Amino acid sequence: MKKVLIANRGEIALRIIRACKELGIKTVAVYSEADAESLHVRFADEAVCIGAGPSKDSYLNIPRIISAAEVTNAEAIHPGYGFLAENAHFAEITASCNLKFIGPTPEMITAMGDKAFAKDTMRKAGVPTIPGSNGILASADQALALKNELAKAFDQAQAEAGAAFGNPAVYMEKYFEHPRHIEIQLIGDTHGNIIALGERECSIQRKHQKLIEEAPSPVLTEEIRRQMCDAAVAGARSVNYENAGTIEFLFDDGKFYFMEMNTRIQVEHPVTESVFGLDLVKEQIRVACGEKLDNLNPNFKMRGHAIECRINAED
Repeated sequence: MKKVLIANRGEIALRIIRACKELGIKTVAVYSEADAESLHVRFADEAVCIGAGPSKDSYLNIPRIISAAEVTNAEAIHPGYGFLAENAHFAEITASCNLKFIGPTPEMITAMGDKAFAKDTMRKAGVPTIPGSNGILASADQALALKNELAKAFDQAQAEAGAAFGNPAVYMEKYFEHPRHIEIQLIGDTHGNIIALGERECSIQRKHQKLIEEAPSPVLTEEIRRQMCDAAVAGARSVNYENAGTIEFLFDDGKFYFMEMNTRIQVEHPVTESVFGLDLVKEQIRVACGEKLDNLNPNFKMRGHAIECRINAED
């Protein structure tokens, strides 16, 4: 691989540029008119303006991103996180244009993006899942059969889901009063190898957004850590997962339960890099090139402790 287009901006674009430079790979930045003076534009080897300031006219405009890759002779596209990173349609179009998508396949993104399907897949793989309805609830009558007072909540949740996501599907799960939010970092290659790189504790949140991420978690024992990593690998292997991904669990009273899978590199990935002494973005690129994870030891041990704090601007 000689040239990669980065379909993103800001910190993650700079992060990918750094990894590519260290691997001797040329980079192409894309930018909106509003971001013409941004750092990722200055540090990339080439830069292409793909539209006006609004994201829908630039960073979410698939035809313009593909065109930028074609005119610069890029061989691959790295989506970063956010924007189109978990858009299966974008991954599919990228592949159809003979460009390598640095991430999982469209099928994997689609499968894990469907919460009910993902939960069922994990259950079949033997991964503990949150107790609740066995799949999507079809009607308020089904909700009533589980708990009479949930009828109104069901209707409200279904209406909100339909309005916000265009999909009114609803399923029900056990409520945990004081759970821990713990995620397992995974990396898989195209040869069937999948490695778990420990956990990140993400329990301190505001408005359901993570504020503090740290590794290792201060509450996990070595035995629970091993069980969670083994479960995450088993779940990823059940869908033949490749590239970087994260399986998120709720941890409560000594037990853990699958919550969801993120089919991309995450904002907090440097926390894992710090305690394992590796470069996840480089590993993503190597996997996309068809290399095996031979340079990663599945028995890696964390060294020290790392904490990442997000600074939010609120109106």
